[in-house]
Amino acid sequence: MSAGTASLVRLALRRERTIAPWWIALLIALALVLVSYIERAMPTPELMAEYVELINRNNFFRALGGGFVISDLGYLAAWRSGGFLYLFSAFAAVFVVVRHTRADEDAGRIELLRAGAIGRRAPLTAALLVAGGTSLAGGAATAIALIAIGMDPAGSLVYGAAVSGAGVLFGAIAAVFAQLSRMARTARALSLLVLGVAYILRYAGDASGLYWMKWASPLGWIHAVQPYWTNRWWALVLPLGVSAVLAAMAYRLVDRRDLGAGLLPEGRGAAAAPGLRGPISLAWRLHRGLLLRWAVAVAVFAVGAGGFSTMMDQWKQAPGTTTDNLLRGFGGSPGADLASFGLWAMILIFAHVIALYPVLVVQRMRAEERSGRAELVQSTPLTRIRWAAGHLVVLSLGSAVLLAIAGGVFGVSFAFFVGDPATDIPRVFAGTLGTLPAVWLVGAICVLAHGAVPRASAAIGWAVWAAVAVLGRVAGPLYGGWGGTPFEPFHHIPNTVAGAPFDPVPALIMLVLSALLIATGLFALRRRDFG
Repeated sequence: MSAGTASLVRLALRRERTIAPWWIALLIALALVLVSYIERAMPTPELMAEYVELINRNNFFRALGGGFVISDLGYLAAWRSGGFLYLFSAFAAVFVVVRHTRADEDAGRIELLRAGAIGRRAPLTAALLVAGGTSLAGGAATAIALIAIGMDPAGSLVYGAAVSGAGVLFGAIAAVFAQLSRMARTARALSLLVLGVAYILRYAGDASGLYWMKWASPLGWIHAVQPYWTNRWWALVLPLGVSAVLAAMAYRLVDRRDLGAGLLPEGRGAAAAPGLRGPISLAWRLHRGLLLRWAVAVAVFAVGAGGFSTMMDQWKQAPGTTTDNLLRGFGGSPGADLASFGLWAMILIFAHVIALYPVLVVQRMRAEERSGRAELVQSTPLTRIRWAAGHLVVLSLGSAVLLAIAGGVFGVSFAFFVGDPATDIPRVFAGTLGTLPAVWLVGAICVLAHGAVPRASAAIGWAVWAAVAVLGRVAGPLYGGWGGTPFEPFHHIPNTVAGAPFDPVPALIMLVLSALLIATGLFALRRRDFG
């Protein structure tokens, strides 16, 4: 083991003590919620068998969870997650590894540590150990929680091992990209790109029956474990073996590169920036890459959502009571048809996801401030309020653009496959843009946190977005728990797509509230120490 590894592990654990427990709690909560959902939605063997038959003959439903299902509470709960526990475990490992390797190099912390008795490989070793430990703790805690509520012990242990395996595998993937990339942002983006491609391959393999695609996906290897059914322990040999190979590759790469450098070629950029004339152009230059990636992703998924609409007839075959409860939870006119409720459900999903964009923009503002770049900019006549205002303009317009892309592409896609262009495109587009005040309100809360409590602003931003997503009118109806809560903004957006009358009052209230929160945040930013 490289010199100083134990000290770096202790340092990393100290830094993770306020982050890792939340990831572990999320895994436990989701696992328990899914078991509870299956018990409520399928309370009798007959109803469970009806669901199993419906899922197994529907390519869309079957691919959501990763293959065919059986009439078993544990397996249906694990299947119903759609691999979310695997995804969250992978997310956590990616962020841990990049945070303690490439991000620390970007900040200069590793250079300071290397001035002491710290070996070249120690930061990477510490990051892999902490990420692996977090993954193991998450999987073990999930298994223990499931066993505690009476689930099959063997299946629970296999399920927990699969959750841990996903984290270990993608932690190793992130370790390689942390050596190849020059910046932490690039390392995270490449790691998450692999995760996204892995999910798409796994989904496409299950939906099409071309199972070679599933076996070409790292997530497909994890799904092959099949907890509570075949309990294939041996399927974990492949992801763990690949993890070992990738970790060895990361060590070879860390020996071949200079501290602070990456092995991928870097673009030098333009020698001058004649268009950089003010705070808005500066903010646009910083955020345009993020907005472009989001725009492409939103457009792609909007086309896919329109394609899924062709399965509406199969959806209608679900047990009537459950379908009614699911769709009525989204609000709207009682006389609206199933397609209208389905359209609104998809619009809300897009809006909840896009509400994450302003959270990320505000976090980029904080990163600019912490790096010292924002302070250098303010050595010019640009004040901190004008600097922040430029970011807010990009945040506001960027959110509107993403919603417009989602509404326009989804409306056209839906109309092309199953709908009527003359009526469906305008109502889907208008309904999607109608969620903009709620998206802005999420961003306004983040701005207030950035100005008033900058050190906790990232955690507050993620917590606000997660609370809106969990308590909103998507997760509740989907899992049969609730139909939204008045304490989240999307609850107050009228479902005009399904016939609810348009009411401008909620939107105006949210706009006024957003303006007040932003003004308060800017006032706090002006008065506090910068950086």
